[in-house]
Amino acid sequence: MTVPAQCPEFAEIAARVNNWGRWGADDENGTLNLITDEVVRQAAATVRTGRRVPLALPLQQDGVQTGMIPGRVNPLHTMVAVNLEMFGPGTVATSDDVVTMGLQAATHWDGLAHVSAGGKLYNGRPAATVTAHGGATVCGIEKTRPLVSRGVLLDVPRALGLERLPGDHAVTPDDLAAAEEFARVRVGAGDVVLVRTGQLHHYLAGDKHGYAHPSPGLSIRTPEWFHARDVAAVANDTLTFEIVPPEIEDLWLPVHALHLVEMGMLQGQNWNLEELSRVCAEEGRHAFLLTAQPEPFTGGTGAPVAPVAVL
Repeated sequence: MTVPAQCPEFAEIAARVNNWGRWGADDENGTLNLITDEVVRQAAATVRTGRRVPLALPLQQDGVQTGMIPGRVNPLHTMVAVNLEMFGPGTVATSDDVVTMGLQAATHWDGLAHVSAGGKLYNGRPAATVTAHGGATVCGIEKTRPLVSRGVLLDVPRALGLERLPGDHAVTPDDLAAAEEFARVRVGAGDVVLVRTGQLHHYLAGDKHGYAHPSPGLSIRTPEWFHARDVAAVANDTLTFEIVPPEIEDLWLPVHALHLVEMGMLQGQNWNLEELSRVCAEEGRHAFLLTAQPEPFTGGTGAPVAPVAVL
């Protein structure tokens, strides 16, 4: 267990949600172990119409990153060949391109090596296993098991009768329970929960700085709710995932530490849940088949993902 000494509340929650050793001392997948073959079979059974909803933001230079997070640059797309007849005149021509970007620049998963606390990663591994040359030598994003499961949208603003949450709203367990009741679905073991705040509205309207800060997000009290339900992973529609500025003064990224380090649970940011919110409201259901496999960058502490909800 890892405990920031300045916050007894964090220590108490960490002790209650800690999963170290639950799936063995060598485990590098954490709560993704909860996505069993039976869970996937049941997830596939939720598909009724085959309607598909993409949840990723476009990878573009004018992306969500503002420079607030050092080094996390928006994608820079460069053409390195344009209609090149490499085998001689009149032959088949090819075009190629390259991209420079932060692996967590747009819609992404945070991997289990993304955050350490007290010098430890998930399952008690030393934080020093993340190196400048090798990246994440344990718990790298490439270790992620196939991430296909039942997705559940917890549409907090709709449940509270709002278009979107205000910037100072910390999503609480009561909010999650209200959204669950609104959705008429019970979150269960192996589910991937998508928490909508409506914050992405700012970015989609052209205000990336308003999107970044201030921002609603998950409260330090929500990890216990996910732990009690044996949730496999959680994603939302904000830049930082948890509320910014933090709800406890000077305690930054406690939800990251509880999810990634203590629980071994992936968390996703910058997911576009706006169309999904509309579709779920139209169809009157908030559970679906979700495909959300991160790109397997060896040693990556996170990776882009292009999730799709299938209803």
